[in-house]
Amino acid sequence: MIATAAPVAVSCAGVTKTYGAGQSRVTALRGIDLEVREGELLMLVGPSGCGKTTLISVIAGILDHDDGECLVFGENLRALPQARRTAFRGERIGFVFQQFNLIPTLTIAENVAVPLLIQGRTWRSSIAQAREFLDRVGIGDRWAALPSKLSGGQQQRVAIARSLVHGPRLIVCDEPTSSLDHETGHKVMELMKEVAAGHDRALVVVTHDARIFEFADRIARMDDGKITGLTDRRNKEPER
Repeated sequence: MIATAAPVAVSCAGVTKTYGAGQSRVTALRGIDLEVREGELLMLVGPSGCGKTTLISVIAGILDHDDGECLVFGENLRALPQARRTAFRGERIGFVFQQFNLIPTLTIAENVAVPLLIQGRTWRSSIAQAREFLDRVGIGDRWAALPSKLSGGQQQRVAIARSLVHGPRLIVCDEPTSSLDHETGHKVMELMKEVAAGHDRALVVVTHDARIFEFADRIARMDDGKITGLTDRRNKEPER
């Protein structure tokens, strides 16, 4: 019996992105073609400045690309009115920023609860679910602390919990283990792998951390704004 391919979660075709104009013009993406399938954990690797963060920002609808097409679960986010795009991201996309982007005046439980509150959940249920996810990333005992009272690694775990708490279909992560020790990084990736394994979900991770490559289903290599190679780790062979 031939296994059927999983549905496509993200489809990028000919995606380009430039910054600036004239002599200061910088081309970040040069015709990106990439698919991410449901149930998949795909890692983007490559040298700093090659366009990885720009690409995931386009996929998540945070940046508009210039040309080409990028669909997320069949939806062209660039074509949506801003209010609908924001609502789509709030419901279906979780994003782990490299700089964490925690709200300094809120406790870490309140930070994690924000996506649930945006969806209209009650305060009590949102905080309860936030504390559950803080437990899952190993920092539940600090739920009442402000971000400034936590180490960088602890703040990173808060950001990861926030990206997962509302059950998004697509999770996009920029260096999610950069501030974590080996053991904690593996625990976090096990959690993310578990979440991404859902048949209607997908996970895209930008990383330089070779320690977590084992969690990838596929690894896409980037350089100079292009996808230069794609390896299926399930087959242990390069696709192209």
